[in-house]
Amino acid sequence: MDAFYASVEQRDDVALRGRPVAVGGRPEGRGVVAAASYEARAFGVRSAMSMAKAVRLCPNLVVVRPDFSRYRRVSGQVFDMYRCVTPLVEPLSLDEAYLDVTENAWGEPLATTVAKRLKQWVRTETGLTVSAGAAPNKFLAKIASDWDKPDGLTVVPTQRVEAFLQKLPVEALWGVGPVTAKRLRKAGVARLVDVRTVEPRVLRDTVGSQAGWLRRLADGIDDRPVTPHRTVKSSGSENTYPEDLVDLATIREELDRMARRAADWLERRALLARTVTIKVRYSDFTTLTRSHSQRPATRNAGRIAARAMLLLGRTEAGTRPVRLLGVSVHNLIAEDEADQASPTLPL
Repeated sequence: MDAFYASVEQRDDVALRGRPVAVGGRPEGRGVVAAASYEARAFGVRSAMSMAKAVRLCPNLVVVRPDFSRYRRVSGQVFDMYRCVTPLVEPLSLDEAYLDVTENAWGEPLATTVAKRLKQWVRTETGLTVSAGAAPNKFLAKIASDWDKPDGLTVVPTQRVEAFLQKLPVEALWGVGPVTAKRLRKAGVARLVDVRTVEPRVLRDTVGSQAGWLRRLADGIDDRPVTPHRTVKSSGSENTYPEDLVDLATIREELDRMARRAADWLERRALLARTVTIKVRYSDFTTLTRSHSQRPATRNAGRIAARAMLLLGRTEAGTRPVRLLGVSVHNLIAEDEADQASPTLPL
């Protein structure tokens, strides 16, 4: 989806159309841009940027508080349309997914035709635009989907894979962020295809265990299937506060609320958790996590909250100002598997 959150806001509010819009927190606090309209992007506004910087770049920026319940509803509508075409839909986020359309409900032999029909269907039903990439594998399709935004369609047929790879910078490789890219460029790897010719030892020294994986991607090889039902490994929430939290009672209240929200999430999905983790970021940006694992797994809100409080006691919260708090649950197990996982033993 193109600038998804911002596009939903512009669709639903005529006054926002054609204007630079950023969805996120307030600039006078510590708000961060969650999504920026294309009008805002023209000024250099990007996701994950501080809202204060975004407003400096674009003084006429309209800041809109996010409405995630509305975005989830729209996302559900779009994903239902995807699943009408193929059951092989692997969500990456609310606004992005892989679809394997080798076989599809329309009986279309070409992925390009499927993409065109889906794009038109989504636009007709939701008023929103989608950018698509059609390619032989996930890696190439992901890059292609970002190639021509907004409302784009980039097709990379098998016979053009090599020509497409030749155009790409090394940053196009999965797992290569700015820091790794800088190290690779220092080693003489500026383009994606340069990974093929660099000394294997140099590549290993630069990216470690990723070397083999990046070498395969540089050849355009990605054998991962589209997996419609990925196992959820964790869930949680975190919050950055407009003003540092210094009162321990307030910190405990915030942590308790997040822990109970995690328990509610487990309840809705009939899951249990063995591990509770808290995250604390102090005012100087020092960040730490504390975890506690216990059997049997649970989703009891009181127990999860109590464990979060115990973990909080292993931090300096209350004596050092706190900028961010988070609670998450891990090592999840389905409710119907719990008895098998934790059998009752005789005394």
